[in-house]
Amino acid sequence: MTFLAQRAVPRKFTGGEIVFSEGDPCAGMYVVESGHVRIFKTSAGGREQVLSIDGPGGSIAELPVFDGGNYPASVSAVEDSTLLFISKQDFHALCMTHPQVALKVLRVVGARLRKLVGIIEELSFTTVRHRLAAFLVRMAQKEGQRLSEGIEITLPASNQELASQIGTVRELVSRNLSRFQSEKLIQMDGRRIVIPNLKALQAELDGSE
Repeated sequence: MTFLAQRAVPRKFTGGEIVFSEGDPCAGMYVVESGHVRIFKTSAGGREQVLSIDGPGGSIAELPVFDGGNYPASVSAVEDSTLLFISKQDFHALCMTHPQVALKVLRVVGARLRKLVGIIEELSFTTVRHRLAAFLVRMAQKEGQRLSEGIEITLPASNQELASQIGTVRELVSRNLSRFQSEKLIQMDGRRIVIPNLKALQAELDGSE
């Protein structure tokens, strides 16, 4: 990977800064060195759907590097981040001399495709209530802190961002969070959420489609 290290160009982005926009010509791919990036699509009306949030080690724009098309989605930095840029030409040269690199990237592309199929399935066949419950359960399992009163998680900075991540609008996020609280499935304190009984919230995933 010395070939790649010698040609990767570090690029710094501040929180909220756009790395590239959907439809831009693809110049190359990026690897996240530090920070996090947000991959999203925007509708004609300005509504966003978050496809993924990737951290250190994650790669971005593998597909257009392979197929020669434009960037299929937009990417912005969540916070101050450093990305390593590898030009399309350098990446192609690397794959020609080290085919195993291309196979590894194809595995990444395959995993991303599976995730996108899951997003399509959720948006097509489940309710906002179901998607919100699933989001809270995933957060609890991934980064929840166990307290005496339950599992504590911190929501994204705004209900608008949360709406973008589960494919709905801010008002429906607020309404369903309030319902969960009134049903004692969660306890809310600003962006802090405590889930008293994770199994009770998981039960929503079986009964709210």
